[in-house]
Amino acid sequence: MTEPILSVRDLSIAYRTGRKESVTAVSGIDLDLYEGQSLALVGESGCGKTTLGLGLLRLLPNLGEITSGSLTYRLKDGSTQDLLAMKKEQLRRFRWNEAAMVFQGAMNAFNPVIRIIDHFADTLRDHDCGDGKKWTKAAVEARAGELLETVRLDPDRVLQSYPHELSGGMKQRALIALAIALDPKVLVLDEPTTALDLLTQRSIVQQLHELRAKFGFTMVFITHDLGLAAELADRVATMYAGSIIETGSARDIFYTPKHPYTAGLINAVMPVKGDRPALESIPGFPPSLKAMPSGCAFHPRCEFATAACQGERVPLELLTERPQAMDHAVACLHHDRVRLDRKHNDSPKETSRV
Repeated sequence: MTEPILSVRDLSIAYRTGRKESVTAVSGIDLDLYEGQSLALVGESGCGKTTLGLGLLRLLPNLGEITSGSLTYRLKDGSTQDLLAMKKEQLRRFRWNEAAMVFQGAMNAFNPVIRIIDHFADTLRDHDCGDGKKWTKAAVEARAGELLETVRLDPDRVLQSYPHELSGGMKQRALIALAIALDPKVLVLDEPTTALDLLTQRSIVQQLHELRAKFGFTMVFITHDLGLAAELADRVATMYAGSIIETGSARDIFYTPKHPYTAGLINAVMPVKGDRPALESIPGFPPSLKAMPSGCAFHPRCEFATAACQGERVPLELLTERPQAMDHAVACLHHDRVRLDRKHNDSPKETSRV
């Protein structure tokens, strides 16, 4: 088997809430991502998806810190590097060259008082353009124009525009173009279609397909939209209360989920054709990160819960013996009892809003 491009082991992230107090937002993450894959992180708001995404590039806010674990990247030159061991200057060179991020909220992601061309110039000039050469004004304009054309934007108009002069869809495309400016091997996207209308969402999804085919980057995208995950992902990881509780191929997750929480998320999706049964909801509420239940964090809401679920934390365990990257793993003692209670036969893509 080829080596993963990103290997995460026992990663935990906490936020300081006081001088001597903190709350763990992400706990014990183990994850391998292989070159060319597209991984979707799905789950309810507040489950730790964005925190994990920021942690993958060490972009956490000041109050956040990685408290344990390792983040090993395989770089363009074939060497491996633990991101947690990198110094500030090494991180600066790593970001955007090796891995980049499209942040949530295209409407306010750009600096409102500088033009789009200046955003590209600042990003490109913070790195050399190969062989130690610096980016000239002409080279910046050429590269920015090429990237904007790739995402179907008019460079002559967009580069000289201020962010408020662009629509939400144009800003999102410009953000994606900026993120791939230095041809990173890994691209993390946080809710890439949030606050966009359905037609614009459809366009963004199609362009992400085209960009992956053209540039070959590995993609991690964060979403609560299961339709989007079904559309874009090769592999899906479900998060709950700061932990990954199920991971596998998109087909395995959407057709044969083995964690009751994953099944509950899918059962709550309204089909777009055929009979429309009453929406099913997951009872209860996610736990407070300051007062996590013992054992499986989902057991207070789970119909299959037993006393054993309240014991020690349940680790992710493979459901097959096949040593493949797409292996299906679940953290549930009763995974053999979980069935998808789908009252229709739509494929995941047919439940998509995009």
